[in-house]
Amino acid sequence: MSIDQEPFKRYHEEKKQDSFTVKISPEYRKMLEDMKYRLQQPKDSTALKQLAELGAKVLLGENPTPKAISVIVNNIRKNKRTGIIDYD
Repeated sequence: MSIDQEPFKRYHEEKKQDSFTVKISPEYRKMLEDMKYRLQQPKDSTALKQLAELGAKVLLGENPTPKAISVIVNNIRKNKRTGIIDYD
């Protein structure tokens, strides 16, 4: 039993996720790689999200240190669980 769907018709009106393309220069790529190492986060998209959250705390005048420590410790824990040993 298959569901018949018309081509080019949107069946799910609401977006569950939003995405966008980011182009970065070699200087920003180097900076991102350095930040990924400091965050112990091997994935670009997750590192950008974590950096955005930490940056928002700074701009809003909140203390980012507890959140930064939480993010790094959580990344280390997840890396060990998934077997990612890129960041020693």
